Amino acid sequence: MRALPERDPGTPDHRSAGRYLLWLARRQWWPLAVAAVYLTVYMSLQALHPVVLGAAVDDGLASGDPERLLLWGAALLAMSVGIALLITPTHRAEAFNWYASAYRTVQVVTRRSAHLGATLTRRLPTGEVVAVGTTDIDDIGEMFERVARLASAVLTIALVSALMLWSSVQMGLAVLIGVPLIVLCSGPLLRPLHRRESRQRDLQAAVATRATDIVAGLRVLRGIGGERVSETRYTAESQRARAAGVHVGWLTAALHALQVLLPGLLMAGIIWLGARLALAGEITPGQLVTFYGYTAFLMIPVSDLMRTTNFIVSAHVSARRIVRILSLPHDLPEPEQPADAPDGPVDLHDAGSGVTVRADRLTGIACTDMEQATLIADRLGRYHDDPDSDVTMRPAAAGGPDGAASPTRLRDLPLDHVRRRILVAANGAVLFSGPLRGELSPDGGATDERIHAAVRTACADDIVDALPGGLDGHVADHGREFSGGQQQRLRLARALLADPDVLILLEPASAVDAHTESAIAGRLGAARQGRTTAVLTTSPLLLDRTDHVVFVDGGRVVAEGTHRELLRTEPRYARTVLRSAADDDGDTPATGRAVPASAGESR
Repeated sequence: MRALPERDPGTPDHRSAGRYLLWLARRQWWPLAVAAVYLTVYMSLQALHPVVLGAAVDDGLASGDPERLLLWGAALLAMSVGIALLITPTHRAEAFNWYASAYRTVQVVTRRSAHLGATLTRRLPTGEVVAVGTTDIDDIGEMFERVARLASAVLTIALVSALMLWSSVQMGLAVLIGVPLIVLCSGPLLRPLHRRESRQRDLQAAVATRATDIVAGLRVLRGIGGERVSETRYTAESQRARAAGVHVGWLTAALHALQVLLPGLLMAGIIWLGARLALAGEITPGQLVTFYGYTAFLMIPVSDLMRTTNFIVSAHVSARRIVRILSLPHDLPEPEQPADAPDGPVDLHDAGSGVTVRADRLTGIACTDMEQATLIADRLGRYHDDPDSDVTMRPAAAGGPDGAASPTRLRDLPLDHVRRRILVAANGAVLFSGPLRGELSPDGGATDERIHAAVRTACADDIVDALPGGLDGHVADHGREFSGGQQQRLRLARALLADPDVLILLEPASAVDAHTESAIAGRLGAARQGRTTAVLTTSPLLLDRTDHVVFVDGGRVVAEGTHRELLRTEPRYARTVLRSAADDDGDTPATGRAVPASAGESR
């Protein structure tokens, strides 16, 4: 049995739900074939039971030969042992197919979701994304667990039909005609079931979206007295989803009833026909026993055949939602002909604002408007494409604007490459649940020495020391056990450990006290030495420790120099940073100065 999940899930075919399911089947055709073989042998041994039993009646019991009877009894025992031995590998094969298809779906959906970033939540409701990660993946797994039974059911029904035709043409024809008719009778219910399940899933997604919004905004709702309104809306939407579920339930119940009734009618008809043939002397008593056993056995593959169609319908509905995510276009298109990215340290230049972030420098960017700061950060990290403003990357060895190397536009580089080299760390970045060590170094590649160095630079030593278990201590969802300032310092440590070629920090110390902010400012330059680093802030403590400051007013660079030079020569700059210093309240439970959470890691 292979280990799961596989390292490379492959590139899915997302042109339609059916094509996606076929792609999954092709990717794991061998495990599906193994499961089908196990099931076919398992079911065939059961199908041969009536043959051996009938032969025992005619050849052993009717003739009064105890040796022949003992021989047929031994054959029955051997077949029963074979069936028992096949139960475990058959179940393992089916379970493997469930997990393989579910894990592969999780991998491709997660990979696509990570690539889409904020595009996903802008294009699809949160509840629909949640539903894919819960109900839809289960449905895909259940279909692939059962699909091997479809093949084994067809093969064993064909085997029983051939055996019955060999013994009695009338009985064989009854099976060959009756089974397809049973399957066709359930066909008219499948389309409305598909339609009703699709509607129910959409309503469930809407309810999940509503619940997510309520939980996220509960504090605001309580502040404005909106709990009752939200409760009323949630109740109405959940009742609509419940009613849709009842409609699906009625149709599913009718389908299940048919799956019991129709095979039962077929069984009764075959028994009636067999009894008439036995009374007429056309078949022996042993053959009658055999035909009865065949009929009882046929209930199993026929039911499997019909129930598997239910799972296929549910999986197709789920695959449509999965394909919707996989086929979403990114807000930032990939270049048709990607350019070669410059190697080594690079300078970034934003034509829209005139800001240049040079390599081997700690550049401060002070904006009179925080929205402009967020927009500049978004452009520098290519989270926003402005058709009138290109951001370019130039090798630091080019010697600045007059260097010989041609700049490369970020939009001409593959998006994955930009994400690997440029990190925008904003205050909307999420802290995930789990061990603190894994939170700070998600890829697990950082040594304890590097982690402690980043933690010290971010002045987060006290957080690690106070957490039970230290680096191995557990962090709650969204880091809710930490204050706003503590969360901010942990986010900064995580960004430093990522060690990108270009690091863009958006107000990295807005929620800490002045003493901690000063310590961070003094350590940041040394931690990022030899790298390209920009700090978008209006904090005089941070700006005073940068190598170069760019002042942006009205969306354009209006002055450059050191912090102290600009204080003396640029009154607007002085008003901006000194007002910021007066507004700083220190370590807070929130994020301090208002910073839009639309840039960088928050995406």
